[in-house]
Amino acid sequence: KQEVAKLNIGIFTDTYFPQLNGVATSVQTLRRELEKRGHQVYIFTPYDPRQQQETDDHIFRLPSMPFIFVKNYRACFVCPPHILRKIHQLKLDIIHTQTEFSLGFLGKLISTTFGIPMVHTYHTMYEDYVHYIAGGHLISAEGAREFSRIFCNTAMAVIAPTQKTERLLLSYGVNKPISIIPTGIDTSHFRKSNYDPAEILELRHNLGLKADTPVLISIGRIAKEKSIDVIIGALPKLLEKLPDTMMVIVGEGMEIENLKKYADSLDIGDHLLFTGGKPWSEISKYYQLGDVFCSASLSETQGLTFAEAMAGGIPVVARRDDCIVNFMTHGETGMFFDDPAELPDLLYRVLTDKPLREHLSTTSQNTMESLSVETFGNHVEELYEKVVRAFQNAESIPLHSLPYIKGTRVVHRISKIPKKLAHRSRSYSSQIAERLPFLPRHRS
Repeated sequence: KQEVAKLNIGIFTDTYFPQLNGVATSVQTLRRELEKRGHQVYIFTPYDPRQQQETDDHIFRLPSMPFIFVKNYRACFVCPPHILRKIHQLKLDIIHTQTEFSLGFLGKLISTTFGIPMVHTYHTMYEDYVHYIAGGHLISAEGAREFSRIFCNTAMAVIAPTQKTERLLLSYGVNKPISIIPTGIDTSHFRKSNYDPAEILELRHNLGLKADTPVLISIGRIAKEKSIDVIIGALPKLLEKLPDTMMVIVGEGMEIENLKKYADSLDIGDHLLFTGGKPWSEISKYYQLGDVFCSASLSETQGLTFAEAMAGGIPVVARRDDCIVNFMTHGETGMFFDDPAELPDLLYRVLTDKPLREHLSTTSQNTMESLSVETFGNHVEELYEKVVRAFQNAESIPLHSLPYIKGTRVVHRISKIPKKLAHRSRSYSSQIAERLPFLPRHRS
């Protein structure tokens, strides 16, 4: 691989560790891979009270407040002047936004103001999340699609983790170059061989599980769009055949109480175990609790938890979805269901057929070795290089102009803004759009 120039990279994300979710994992994985290649990577993210003191001078935590509609989610409400000055001093070569909201706005603001090229990764299908905002009465699914289109089209290039996401963005009307670059998995972190069976047995005992208890494992954010209720709904019929089965749900989220009430209404509350959120360093061990990893979600854009379970050798039973068919094959590396009515019998089959579980475990581990973090890092690095070359160092806007800029549009109601400044801010996107259609597309 040809040696590339070392870059100063600014990643702007609304979620990062200690929060546990796919975006935080993706950002951390990308940072590590880019730093291995000698790049300087700076993370800009909202302050999280669980992070008592930040000791990493490459991470900037901005003042934040809880987002009233989503528990444990925080939004940045201001960027202090000293952070703006620091960003200016860092002489960033490229900005990579990982969100369309508070830090995404800031990333776009810095990109426009300082004349720095911006790449955006689209992680979330917001049309599946509008129910969080005033029960879906404030923002419609159509509004969420329009918002996604507008934001993505302000970037110079867009990264989609899967073909499913690419098709979605094209249907929205995104016209910027889209590169399909799946987030890589650090398989070494999840390998079954990392743990002595006695260690997993002790963890089972600590949770009140017997050594021979059949366990369904679910790991991730506990939210309505994850469709965990579909799995719970399959338990009564499964328990008729395997009465000792337990479902262990690891994670945090607003849907916990609703799921408990639903389980109680089915008279199976005693077969659910909520562990709460766990540190990233322990997550791989919790995967090993499961005999089967099960998910019914159709809202994923990249399916990281599926891939992590597979890397850990845990057989996966999942509702068929475009985001996972690229790395899962029914009967070989996992098992699919289309109709929830199929789920009880499918779970029973996998839980009771030991040769099938062993086959799924072996083939899924082998498959995940090819979805490496190195490939992920290489593809993003190549895209950065192409975008930086295409950008050709557009003229920057002076720092004192920051208050007057909102994204790529000037707030025209402030009459004192020079016409030249307004014209310059609007012209950036059009300048870059003319250069980037020549970028080749990544395929993985």
